[in-house]
Amino acid sequence: MCTLEKRGKIFILTLTGAGEHRLNPMLLDEVQSALRRVRDESISSPSSALITTAQGKFFSNGYDLDWAGSSPSRSQLMVSKLESLVANLISLPMPTIAAVSGHASAGGFILALSHDYILMRKDRGFLYMSELDINLVNLAWFMALIECKIGSPMTRRHLVLTAAKVTAKEAVEKGIIDSAQDSAEETVKAALRLGEELERGEWNGHVYAQIRMNLLSGVLDEIAKRRSSRSRM
Repeated sequence: MCTLEKRGKIFILTLTGAGEHRLNPMLLDEVQSALRRVRDESISSPSSALITTAQGKFFSNGYDLDWAGSSPSRSQLMVSKLESLVANLISLPMPTIAAVSGHASAGGFILALSHDYILMRKDRGFLYMSELDINLVNLAWFMALIECKIGSPMTRRHLVLTAAKVTAKEAVEKGIIDSAQDSAEETVKAALRLGEELERGEWNGHVYAQIRMNLLSGVLDEIAKRRSSRSRM
């Protein structure tokens, strides 16, 4: 479901296969396991960066609603695992880059947005908060992340209250992503160049992570509220 490789000091986490990379517990657990390896290895290689990308025409098409079915417990498990994954990314002691290689919808878009930088291919794919179209309410921590990462209220409205499918060109213009490349291969190459530039800063990873956690404290607070609410149930 995913692989982890290292090129120099850059970790590359790839969601594998030609599917939609739906966020079910199995995939989320594999990604978490990869992130634990990244965190452990960063102790001996403190100046690092992480790139997350995917094979096929999807970066991630969001939650695996077919897996969840009509089971509240399955849905809750799926949501809680994405919360843990995003909290882990926010506390990771290195810069993070999403190389969006295709469609990124709902939870898949949130996964990309949880990285420090987003690069995207412009020949295929779009960003899409689909909840309005499928009659679901956005989670409060989704909205907190969107508010932290996307400065324009009109752009936020466009994303969540029209369920717009935003192309890479539009996403650059609206300040949602950092850059757009001609292909998936060029997107990963650009992410590698950015990762190499960032790791040359030789920043203290724990300081970097703490600053990011402060920057995104509203997201972590909303995740903590959901966890506290579940523990009281």
